[in-house]
Amino acid sequence: MTEFPAGFLWGAATASYQVEGAVREGGRGPSIWDTFSATEGKVLEGASGEVACDHYHRYPEDIGLLADLGLGAYRFSVAWPRVMPDGRTTSSAGLAFYDRLVDELLSRDVVPVLTLYHWDLPQALEDAGGWPSRDTASRFADYAAVVHDALGDRVNQWTTVNEPFCAAFLGYGSGVHAPGVQDHDTALVAAHHLLLGHGLATRALTEQARPGHEFSLALNFAPAIADGSSPSHAEAARKFDGIHNRFFLDPVLGRGYPDDVMADVRHHGGRFAAAVRDGDTDIIAAAIDWLGVNYYAPARVTPLADPLGPSNCPLPGLRGLDVLPAVGPVTAFGWEQAPAVLTSLLEWISSRSGGLPLVVAENGASFVDEVVDGRVVDTDRVRYFDTHVRAVHDAIRAGVDVRGYLAWSLLDNFEWAMGYSQRFGLVHVDFETQVRTVKDSGRFLGRIAKANALPK
Repeated sequence: MTEFPAGFLWGAATASYQVEGAVREGGRGPSIWDTFSATEGKVLEGASGEVACDHYHRYPEDIGLLADLGLGAYRFSVAWPRVMPDGRTTSSAGLAFYDRLVDELLSRDVVPVLTLYHWDLPQALEDAGGWPSRDTASRFADYAAVVHDALGDRVNQWTTVNEPFCAAFLGYGSGVHAPGVQDHDTALVAAHHLLLGHGLATRALTEQARPGHEFSLALNFAPAIADGSSPSHAEAARKFDGIHNRFFLDPVLGRGYPDDVMADVRHHGGRFAAAVRDGDTDIIAAAIDWLGVNYYAPARVTPLADPLGPSNCPLPGLRGLDVLPAVGPVTAFGWEQAPAVLTSLLEWISSRSGGLPLVVAENGASFVDEVVDGRVVDTDRVRYFDTHVRAVHDAIRAGVDVRGYLAWSLLDNFEWAMGYSQRFGLVHVDFETQVRTVKDSGRFLGRIAKANALPK
């Protein structure tokens, strides 16, 4: 048996817009994802999170499935437009839902791991400028304090922002996510304000903290793998790693924005540099207790002959490189399965952060699943979890302080712009009937959690 440290946190994760549904109940206001999903051509097959997994009504069943599997933690996100329909005014009905959810978790001995922002910005705040507006960061800190005041007596684990990379660069840069803006300079400003919001919220939460409270944020990483060893290949990897990984990690660690990345993005117009005010990086570097590490796949890159030539990757600052197709085996999403990269990523973050505690806050894979005779035999996902959990253990053996593993996702759900075409869940959801079926992978991960160890 391969044992994990005592107290290691095993669980699964979801996000509010992807699972809750009930978008017009309990006083909830519209979010940018409601608006984006209702815009023709933005989401595959016109899908939306209007019903999703109906988790708003079925959460006792879902939490029961999680607990019965032996997974002791549930990472969920609070919907800002449910708690503050206009982004500013508190809804007691909206807070009451999360009050019930947390009580249900505690009644099943499941640790609540609460994320304050998983991309569903109230539409009213987007109309007022959204994340490109500095005021949104202040409104986020106010919202964080309201949620903490309501749930801080029972919730110890607090994550501010999930994947600011996606919210900023996909939402305001490439436009493939809500709100669908396509402007790199705007995306960079949004990224800064998301990080600033994290820092302001962390300060607000720390002021209200009770014994046992821990604060974090979750960043998504895609380590760059160059297809050669020349200086130009190393430069391609540096550029991709800089904007995808270090641009978000370094300010949180107190290093400020990397100088090389600042140079890479300077040609976009300068609004980002102007948005960074004196003292901002100190706020962003507010002390956290652990970092959430979200990992799915690496990125393979190659240099272009022209170092300033346009890239096929729509991220700010990227010129002179292309991103190559994944090397197999791949998931149904076409993402490369590379567990060894997870080990090296955890080691790199630990080294760069001076040993900051880490939690794998998201890791998982989509595959084509079918219910046959009441069972989902998802062998590929079982293998994925086996290899990636072993990769986490390899990092722990190398001295990395990893304190938990939260699978993405508890439920098959609304997969953003891909609609319902990608299934990541430990639990299969029939979106017509809402019938849940635990997959073999869910049982496999549950056995690991119960033993706190991997089988030979």
